[in-house]
Amino acid sequence: MKDFSFKDVFDLMRKTAPFLIFRFLVYFAITLCFVLITGAGAGVGYGVGYIANAAPMGGMWGGLVGFGVASAIMYLIREYLLYIVKAGHVAVLVTLIEGKEIPGGKGQVDYARQMVQERFATSSLLFALDQLIKGILKTFNKTFMSVATIIPIPGAKGLVKFFNTILTLSLTYLDEVILAYLIKTRTENPWASSRTAIILYAQNYTKFLKNAVWLAVFVWVLTFMIFLLVLGPAALLVKLFPGTGGPLTLIVALVFAWGIKQAVIEPVAMIALMLVFFKVTVGQTADPEWEARLESISIKFNELKQKALKTQQEQTAQSGDSQEQPPSPS
Repeated sequence: MKDFSFKDVFDLMRKTAPFLIFRFLVYFAITLCFVLITGAGAGVGYGVGYIANAAPMGGMWGGLVGFGVASAIMYLIREYLLYIVKAGHVAVLVTLIEGKEIPGGKGQVDYARQMVQERFATSSLLFALDQLIKGILKTFNKTFMSVATIIPIPGAKGLVKFFNTILTLSLTYLDEVILAYLIKTRTENPWASSRTAIILYAQNYTKFLKNAVWLAVFVWVLTFMIFLLVLGPAALLVKLFPGTGGPLTLIVALVFAWGIKQAVIEPVAMIALMLVFFKVTVGQTADPEWEARLESISIKFNELKQKALKTQQEQTAQSGDSQEQPPSPS
């Protein structure tokens, strides 16, 4: 059985509707950017190909190049998406889970931005932390799966590989869950608190896995259904691009399905795992045994420890400097 209620999930989504609208607009703009740049690339490629008597081929390759350019833009703005969109949504959700009130309308987005800025001074700090967390989780899950590869059952390796794929998809949102823990605990040392959150995840990983796999199936089945629904409109849209078709139709449909997934479907899984994390770990403390296991398998986990110690030392030094300063004359 799952450890969350869809009623609670959708109730939280309803209360954060203004942020969901903001999230939808952001990902709609990204999707539109993909389509327009892909179309522009197809047009240029068609023109170049026409000169060489290969207009259709030129249009297709131009569209693929345009898609690559759009992907590069997406790569460049990933810090912004994490800082403003994902972290902001997590911040308002944590506030609601704690039973507090949040603003409605546009004020909810400003409130979320302010909360994130209070916890993380810059987007680069949050992005660096997020990358470390993802690396640690990837190593932990890979190590867990490697144990299964030694099972002497014919065809077990293929089964393990398939299960590993499902596992990776299912745990996509864990970094946001850990971010929720950092915001909830109001940490002044996000590196240290991240270590604690990862240890809490590790010592309860079987419960998270059960819920995460269930959610992954739900999310990806729904996403595939949306992909099938937008395939027709995508084909009509691609016909507007000169000399394109075939692969570009699938690409555009995938982009639309991805945008809807990020804007509407992904929050369902993220909120559900947040609720599971807070429910399962309530009253728990980090187990030193699990901390030692993580240190033995992950270089990035040890890097997290060094950053936590450095931040603690800097905070101690700043505290000492402020105490040594003489009072200003009245």
